[in-house]
Amino acid sequence: MSNQRHLLIDVTRLIWRRWVGRLPTGIDRVCLAYLERYRENAQAVVQARGFRRIFNEAASERLFRLLLCPTTNVRRDLAYLLGREGMRPSRPLPGRGRLYLNVGHTALQKPAYVTWTRTADVRPVYMIHDLIPITHPEYCRAGESERHALRMRNILATAVGIIGNSEATLDSVRTFAEHLAMPVPSMIAAPLGTQVDAVDREPEPLVGTSDFVVLGTIEARKNHLLLLQIWARLVRAHGAAAPRLLVIGQRGWECEQVFDLLDRSEILRGAVVEIGSCSDHELKRHLRTARALLFPSLAEGYGLPLIEALAAGTPVIASDLKVFHEIGQEVPDFIDPLDGPKWNDVILDYMRADSPMRAAQIARLAHYCPPRWNDHFARVDTWLATL
Repeated sequence: MSNQRHLLIDVTRLIWRRWVGRLPTGIDRVCLAYLERYRENAQAVVQARGFRRIFNEAASERLFRLLLCPTTNVRRDLAYLLGREGMRPSRPLPGRGRLYLNVGHTALQKPAYVTWTRTADVRPVYMIHDLIPITHPEYCRAGESERHALRMRNILATAVGIIGNSEATLDSVRTFAEHLAMPVPSMIAAPLGTQVDAVDREPEPLVGTSDFVVLGTIEARKNHLLLLQIWARLVRAHGAAAPRLLVIGQRGWECEQVFDLLDRSEILRGAVVEIGSCSDHELKRHLRTARALLFPSLAEGYGLPLIEALAAGTPVIASDLKVFHEIGQEVPDFIDPLDGPKWNDVILDYMRADSPMRAAQIARLAHYCPPRWNDHFARVDTWLATL
């Protein structure tokens, strides 16, 4: 009973995220959803310093329980389990030609990775979240473009299948593969699910709130700087009557000017509230009582905040990106992410109690069908069976 389950699932990203104590991002939520879905029929794959290993059933189940546990500090238990498995002298377990799911982009750029997939006898299936470091390197950390290009080359060289979170992402994969003259494996677009229940779609009364929300890691491509500049103008024009902007998300990278404004701007104090840690319950409340979710990103592969807001019945003002049209079903109000005056005008409209633009979007929201994880996995399971 040590090597009988039909799937292999890579949990490396979930391990290191828990190890450093980071709250789950969008990719982490996808990794958790896949682990929850396939844990009973899967064994763990871990790529750590010095080894890549398929864990046996018993060790896999212990590791899965740790990673799905909501406890914030599991480092001691993880260290014990990983240390014991890493030092185990027995011959590594074979993959036996099983499908190996890697949905976290983790460790794929390593030179020895391609060799491991062959010697371990695994058949890789990858989730591609975006190619932003390649298509928009100016918004990413130094060196990330080269690392992501290596990941994508290794993916194309080893994959028996690729899952895209959107058709827009798969279009980027095809363009990248064509540029390198590399073949493309079987691919499927499967929209990611939302954590918001269907019963939450009825918008609550605003109870006097005039908050707007921006949700996501604070990094350059999320375009927080545009919103902070607009909010400074709103405060100058409206004083205490200006709405609040809730900035919900952990601090990321390449965003020093935004951090300086959040930390030191006197005019934004009180009008802009940074919330670095937010429970699912608190997030749901902020979304359901907001005038709108603001999503001015310069580049995205998907956009979980957009579908979570729409699923909760909250209007969205979003960048005019192809993927947002795809997943938003033409419900949001779309604006060029570089058109600051237009963003300012639309936000002013949404501030009004009788906002015609907001009322029109709420009417469109009645026809919105949010993607669900069950639908996602129904598509993926059917497709996996063909591989």
